[in-house]
Amino acid sequence: MVIREGEIIWIGESEELDGTGEDFVDLNGKRVLPGIIDAHMHPLLLANAAKQIACTPPLVYSIEELLREIKKQRFQESDSWIECWGYDEGKLKEGRAPNRYDLDKASTDLPIVVTRTCLHIVSVNSKALQLAGIDATTPDPVGGEIDRDQNGEPTGILRENARYLVLNVMPLESLEDNAQTIAELSPKLLSHGITAITDLMGRTEPIDYYKLYEKAREKGLKQRVVLYYLWEDVKKEQTLPSEKIDSNEPIHVGGVKVFTDGSISGQTAWVKAPFHESNVYGIQMTSEEELWAAARAAKQNHIQLVIHAMGEHAIDFILDTFSEYESWLTNGPSIRIEHASLPTDEAIKRAAKAGIAFVTQPIFLFAEIESYLANLGTERTKRSYPVQSMLEAGVLVAFSSDAPATAWADPANPFVGMKAAVTRTAYDGTDTGENQRIDVETAITLYTREAQQITRIPKVGQLAVGYYADFIVLDQDLLEIERENIDQICVEQTYLGGSLVYKRMN
Repeated sequence: MVIREGEIIWIGESEELDGTGEDFVDLNGKRVLPGIIDAHMHPLLLANAAKQIACTPPLVYSIEELLREIKKQRFQESDSWIECWGYDEGKLKEGRAPNRYDLDKASTDLPIVVTRTCLHIVSVNSKALQLAGIDATTPDPVGGEIDRDQNGEPTGILRENARYLVLNVMPLESLEDNAQTIAELSPKLLSHGITAITDLMGRTEPIDYYKLYEKAREKGLKQRVVLYYLWEDVKKEQTLPSEKIDSNEPIHVGGVKVFTDGSISGQTAWVKAPFHESNVYGIQMTSEEELWAAARAAKQNHIQLVIHAMGEHAIDFILDTFSEYESWLTNGPSIRIEHASLPTDEAIKRAAKAGIAFVTQPIFLFAEIESYLANLGTERTKRSYPVQSMLEAGVLVAFSSDAPATAWADPANPFVGMKAAVTRTAYDGTDTGENQRIDVETAITLYTREAQQITRIPKVGQLAVGYYADFIVLDQDLLEIERENIDQICVEQTYLGGSLVYKRMN
């Protein structure tokens, strides 16, 4: 590969080069891939999670152990908030979420917020409920639920939009502090070969994420960045400045995001058949009118409409709404469905016909198998995330991590996602639907070339003339290694625009 001014200008056999005036780097036969594009993640949340109390194995296997970890902390300020991240009741001995009465045993003086691994549910103590003004008379917000006991009192478990009743009263970090946090995450992502990132929870207020990532870049963030603003922010002022949506810039806004439902593991996904051994059908979080309003804003700004949907009902709702829509983008899909956990065969065909893309996360079944089996049962779990069927039908698909929104200690690692996709086996060996396995080459393209087609970042995702020289060097050959060992692969070097930005220390 010959690189000039950050771009690939030639690829061929080394014998064809005379080497005149060139700097040579010999990679000694190592496997080289295009840089990884994570098409759906939450970098700020991922970076902040690293600073919170971890509620994941191997540290925490029970609510009792969670309380022990909270008590270990020393919080000096009287106005501190205790934040924890990552619990999955499927992995807890008690088999349930922690509630206010559990968390009150750790502290009644300081507010505690424990975020479920899916990011769609929080558990809080009585102090946090008090500060948020939540009591038995507080109504459920639109698109959210406050869990209550038999007397109507809040249990401290807040689902979907109800969680913002607490989150919105928490103290805010400054733009400078958040930018520094993101910049400090950059080397970790580079160590996984991730050269382009997305933020699917972009805000315009109280901090504008566009300015946040610009500041993070000044502080050392290396990756190319695409932001997706939440619809609730965009709807207030629907015309975005042209400089924000310029995809040729290293940071730009790529879309507007709407939620139609919640999560499978948290039983808030909007499903057609109830969750296993229950009468729970999840939560519908938006209306057809809101979807169309968001679509009009996306079209006006020449960006994508990005819609979160996991359950069958949520996916069908989107396809019903946009069955007759006309695409407004020419360089990628105008509409994306994020996660697409439980599409029916008919929904997959309809999405392919409509040119609606799916951005999905193979790590979910791998890491959260206990919750999926408990909530869907064995056969429905195997039918979830049917990637092979999506591809066979002609749907444009990209892989991503949704990090940190999964129950795994290193949720952004793309090689865990690849292993999950090619084996369709969970971390504990459970079969998650072997008929939906894909081959390794396909898994690579869904993290690179296909991810580029969906994110629309120019000139990335391939090692070809005219593309940026964003590439990674692996310690083992991904195309030769046993598929069960793919998650053991390490990135030795990461290059951005032909410059070495990460080198593994042996």
